Amino acid sequence: MPVSRIAIGAPGELSHPDTFRAGVAEFISMLIFVFAGSGSGMAFGKLTDGVGVWNAVVFEIVMTFGLVYTVYATAVDPKRGDLGVIAPIAIGFIVGANILAGGAFDGASMNPAVSFGPAVVSGVWENHWVYWLGPFAGAAIAALVYDICFIGQRPHEQLPTADY
Repeated sequence: MPVSRIAIGAPGELSHPDTFRAGVAEFISMLIFVFAGSGSGMAFGKLTDGVGVWNAVVFEIVMTFGLVYTVYATAVDPKRGDLGVIAPIAIGFIVGANILAGGAFDGASMNPAVSFGPAVVSGVWENHWVYWLGPFAGAAIAALVYDICFIGQRPHEQLPTADY
C-alpha cells in the first residue's frame, strides 16, 4: 500500500527510492489485475448518493489513519517486543472494520492504487482526488502522531540503586 510505505518511510524505516519503487510496482500490479479481467467489476471510486465529497475525504482520512496507526503499533514500532506476531491479524481486522464502516459510503479505498486501476479501466475520474487526498493525509497524520507520541520518546532510564 503506497500510503503506508510512504508513512513508514517518513521516519526512516525505508529509503525514499525503495518507497517510490514499491509504490510504482503496486500501481502497475493493480493495472495488470484490472486489465486481466479479474477486477473489471470492481466498484471503487464512486461515492454513494447523498455522501458529500468532503465527507468522503474525512472518511478516507479516518480509515487510513486507523490502518497506518495499526501498522505502526503492531509491525513497525521498534519497541513493540513480541507484539509483532499479532500484526497480520490486527491489520486484517482494521481493514475489515474499515470496509464494514466505509464501504457503503465511498468504497473504503484506504489506498490510491485500489481506486486508480478501476478508474483507468472505467474512465471515471469524477471525485478521484478523494482517494488520493484522504489516504495520504490519514497516513501522514498517523505517522506523525505515532512517531511523536511513541517512537520519538526516549526509553526509560534505569534508576540508580541505593544500598541501605
